[in-house]
Amino acid sequence: MFRILHGFASPTLAAVLVLSSVMPIAHAERIKDLASVAGVRSNQLIGYGLVVGLLGAGDQTTQTQFTVQSLKNMLAQLGVVIPPGVDPKLKNVAAVVVTADLPPFAKPGQAIDVTVSSIGNAKGLRGGTLLMTPLKGLDGKVYAVAQGNVVSSGFGAEGLDGSKIVVNVPTVGRIPNGASVERMVTSPFAQNDSLVFNLHTPDFTTASRIAQTINRTLGPGVAHPMDAISIQVSAPRDTGQRVEFLALLENLTLVPGEAPARVIVNSRTGTVVIGSHVRVSPAAVSHGNLVVTIAESQDVSQPAPLANRGETQVTQQSGVNVDQQGSHMFVFDPGVTLDELVRAVNEVGAAPGDLVAILEALKQAGALHAQLIVI
Repeated sequence: MFRILHGFASPTLAAVLVLSSVMPIAHAERIKDLASVAGVRSNQLIGYGLVVGLLGAGDQTTQTQFTVQSLKNMLAQLGVVIPPGVDPKLKNVAAVVVTADLPPFAKPGQAIDVTVSSIGNAKGLRGGTLLMTPLKGLDGKVYAVAQGNVVSSGFGAEGLDGSKIVVNVPTVGRIPNGASVERMVTSPFAQNDSLVFNLHTPDFTTASRIAQTINRTLGPGVAHPMDAISIQVSAPRDTGQRVEFLALLENLTLVPGEAPARVIVNSRTGTVVIGSHVRVSPAAVSHGNLVVTIAESQDVSQPAPLANRGETQVTQQSGVNVDQQGSHMFVFDPGVTLDELVRAVNEVGAAPGDLVAILEALKQAGALHAQLIVI
């Protein structure tokens, strides 16, 4: 169970508590939701191409010479030669980078989605068409070829006086099923006498329980944990049998180990997440605010009556007032839980920002028994 606090500027913590403080009930999870099979993963692909038909929203070729060079190279391969020294004034063409994820076990002829991103100064890719673009992997080999009409949810409008409005991101688009797979990626799925499950979140308890669950189902010695992430499982070599074997294993259920005590603070959004196992040792906390007020005013200085010399001058007057507002102190007893911690801070009227300061101070004092993570 986690307690979530959001917004450092909120007046009270009670107004920003999102989840119930009831202690969690352990639920069984499937192995397929806790771990993945080693080697069964997607691969990233990348390519460089051109998008045409942009109705004047393409790259400004005076600043993006590589767009003109790419177009000349493409036309030369199609038998169209542009004479040297001729600079075509392009308005409808944009240079783009095309990216895609090649799923595991993807076969030649299957279609995958691609993302198209402008790398020049095009105003948008809406309505454009991506020309045939090879997509390469890390080894430099072509694994897919992309082409098709770009779908972009962003658009922009600009007035003659320079005012403009932009909705979403018009320089990025997608092509659903826009690439055709040309090459398979070799997978170690059926190359060994065993397979390895890798946990999504490292945890010794969960790794041990997965191995115990598999051994109770298939017999002792079938699975054994390797570390906090990996569990090795003996598996048949035949591909069909291995698929059925994995279908059985990934649907086995178990209760995973509980997460360690953590307090996570997002300094950008003002979100505080406190785990249910957070405990505090005996400690006394004082909370108060020091308000400093500085007021500036002007005064006029006049020369003495009947004085032969002197001029009227305007002088600055500063007033500084220091006010120590009501200070509060509360005591944490041994083994204080999450609910008691939040309740105590609520009683003194502290905001989430104050809670963060209190937690940091408790951590420095050695009274907070949890990991304090600031992201």
